[in-house]
Amino acid sequence: MATPANRMFRRLEGLFCVYKPPGVHWKLVRDSVETNLLKGLNAAPSRPLPREVRFLAHPVSDTEAPKGLTLSAGSVPVLAKHPLVSGPEFQRMRVGVGHRLDSFSSGVLVLGVGNGNKALNDLYRTRVTRDYTLEGEFGTATDDFSHKGSVVERSTYGHITQDKLDKVLAMLEGANQKALLMYSKVDMRSQEAYEMAVHGLLGPEGKSQPILTGLRCVHFQPPNFTLEVQCLNETQKYLCKVVHEIGLELRSTAVCKGVRRTRDGRFTLRDALIHRHWTASDVMQAVRQYHSSKKNTWYSQKQIHTPACGPPEESTTTVNEMELATKQE
Repeated sequence: MATPANRMFRRLEGLFCVYKPPGVHWKLVRDSVETNLLKGLNAAPSRPLPREVRFLAHPVSDTEAPKGLTLSAGSVPVLAKHPLVSGPEFQRMRVGVGHRLDSFSSGVLVLGVGNGNKALNDLYRTRVTRDYTLEGEFGTATDDFSHKGSVVERSTYGHITQDKLDKVLAMLEGANQKALLMYSKVDMRSQEAYEMAVHGLLGPEGKSQPILTGLRCVHFQPPNFTLEVQCLNETQKYLCKVVHEIGLELRSTAVCKGVRRTRDGRFTLRDALIHRHWTASDVMQAVRQYHSSKKNTWYSQKQIHTPACGPPEESTTTVNEMELATKQE
């Protein structure tokens, strides 16, 4: 018969996502979630200790027995099964990590528990795009393309307008669309290519170089600007380099001040659990929502999203709430 902790673990199996704050390594996030889940599992009520029959000795007077002892059968608990002797029922748990985020970046980080680790492999194999919000600043160039690196150059930026920035973004998006078609390994003159394009299924087979499927400016107030990006096979280092190259195309320089992932496949900021919700009960609820929506929405998220479509409407408000909650903690 399964113990209450085992039944709770079965309800934890699946995928969920957390909000990784900036400046924190993804391994620390994974280990914190794993520790909290183990605490929740081991805090579940334990089954009563099994009992066994033993002969117990009772002292008696010299007149009743020649040796002063008598034996009687009795039922006693098996102390070897006590948690203080055998240790907690769950001592280790495998928590898998999906598409990782470096320490500089923040946002949606998908995790898997138990059988959910198999679903993480499916997430890697599907052609799902990820959405990011990039914070940039004109006028400075660093050795690692971020504002925390060593400054290697300074430049003017007064000549940059939003129209010029939008033209550069359109040029980059067009170049990446050509790369998307090239890596799809499908004859563009075939009926198969037409049907895949209609359903938004054109994409690279396996691993390829990073591809930007959408790129637009949502905030422009020199020297600061904000970009929203949809991409495939990217790294956060590559996204910082994109900001740097945009500055060069505009005859200036630029650094990346922040990288925030707002969507990873079907998981968005609305689904992400902030630090105070990294508990067994909240994770169970998130996994339950994942299983309930999996049949209806999972396969639709395999399709490559249209570049013109912006990320979910909740991005700005939800991110601010999450960062405020993280700072308060």
